[in-house]
Amino acid sequence: MSTTLRVGVIGAGHFGRYHALKIRDVPGETLSGLFDPDVARARQVAQEAGCPAVEDVETLLAQSDAVVVAAPAEFHFDLAVQALRAGRHVLVEKPVAATLEQADMLVTLAQQAGLVCQVGHLLRYSAEHDAITQRITRPLYIEATRIAPYKPRGTDVSVILDLMIHDLDLVLAIVDSPIAQVDALGAAVSSAHEDIANARVRFENGCVATITASRISLKTERRMRLFSEEGYLSADFVKRELSMIGRERGLPLPGTGGFRRESISWKEHDSLFAEHQAFVASCVHGAPVVVDAAAGRRALAAALAVADGIRASRNLMEQSGLIKES
Repeated sequence: MSTTLRVGVIGAGHFGRYHALKIRDVPGETLSGLFDPDVARARQVAQEAGCPAVEDVETLLAQSDAVVVAAPAEFHFDLAVQALRAGRHVLVEKPVAATLEQADMLVTLAQQAGLVCQVGHLLRYSAEHDAITQRITRPLYIEATRIAPYKPRGTDVSVILDLMIHDLDLVLAIVDSPIAQVDALGAAVSSAHEDIANARVRFENGCVATITASRISLKTERRMRLFSEEGYLSADFVKRELSMIGRERGLPLPGTGGFRRESISWKEHDSLFAEHQAFVASCVHGAPVVVDAAAGRRALAAALAVADGIRASRNLMEQSGLIKES
């Protein structure tokens, strides 16, 4: 492989378009082509991105060193397997697969072939991720909220796999411990899958995380609060503001016995650009994969545990008569 990575994009939808346009700007990447079964949409996005619209996945693989799998979630596994078996590196959007068995297969295929299988958990490349992990390393409690108004995009899966999985992945990256227990509630309101969900995740080391996700809210809100022996941190991802009360950083708080308060903000950060930079570094230069298939599997396992918790809660509510049986 040359030092320039030829990257094809599978899927010309919302995220596929973003990936295609971004690849043009990333040093070390060149856009080799785009495929989507919707030929008209593929041609439209390909023209905008300045690349050929190809007629099938096989053609795209033949002219690429790597592919981005940005198709609907139900096709992620099959397309990623096809690419890996063809000897191509893969950046697959989340969720990495539909089942843990499928995720395990992707982990094995990538390892055996010596190929990169990177999963598109975009929050790992964000400024807020860096700001939080630089300050809180041993959390005792985490509270995450991610709510937004309804949009048809993403409703092919539940809000757990659409939105909550971002915060599940970030929590898993911060908490160095396996999950011990998950209690969850959820409801399908505007689609065939859960549109609102809440999960309480207890880890084996004692840390607890409470995560709420909704795609039927009247406003957009993305917040995370953490506390530990290092201090208390509150982050507003929409306003790009973070506050922390602790003993190591910031200005002294008079009358508090030595506590300090730090308030910071960050500018708009192009997480997708950073994600592709990391992809190039791994594929071309052998850098460690920041979010590999194993990390994608952990996030998927947590999401599936939340889904199981919701089903258990619903069964209990149906048995008690709180809600009607479905």
